[in-house]
Amino acid sequence: MKLRDIVVEKAIIAPLKSTKRDEAIRELVEGLAAHGAVKPALADELAKAVVKREKRGSTGFGHGVAAPHVKTPDVQRVFAAVGIAPGGIEFHALDKQPVHVVFLLLSPEDRPEEHIDAMECVFGVLTQDKFRRFLRQAKTPAEVWGLLEEADSASQPR
Repeated sequence: MKLRDIVVEKAIIAPLKSTKRDEAIRELVEGLAAHGAVKPALADELAKAVVKREKRGSTGFGHGVAAPHVKTPDVQRVFAAVGIAPGGIEFHALDKQPVHVVFLLLSPEDRPEEHIDAMECVFGVLTQDKFRRFLRQAKTPAEVWGLLEEADSASQPR
């Protein structure tokens, strides 16, 4: 699985308008809805589901990155949105630091293996210091997409 297989290019928001966790989650879900990944009528319900999941345990795993996610019957495949928060967002991250990069994932409830593959794909690149640093510095959706393309190319089997 590649990042470009799951990230909806038009749902990359750089910079995020939101400065709070729940608002950022809503903004990213609305980005997915606005570009056909989910039905707009479900955006509110999906945002609430992601926030509810977040309250069970933060997905802010440190180093300025969070990956809020939820499995839902409302999607047929994995979709992701990416948000860049230059000022940082309090996400109750493990390292207590603000989050600057948010990868939001919506996965089909009945295909947990796809959810795991997507999470491995995202975490595989987000554990790389250089990639995180460049993402954090991205100012436009096009810059973020270019970084995703580079990461996908670098992960090609040799």
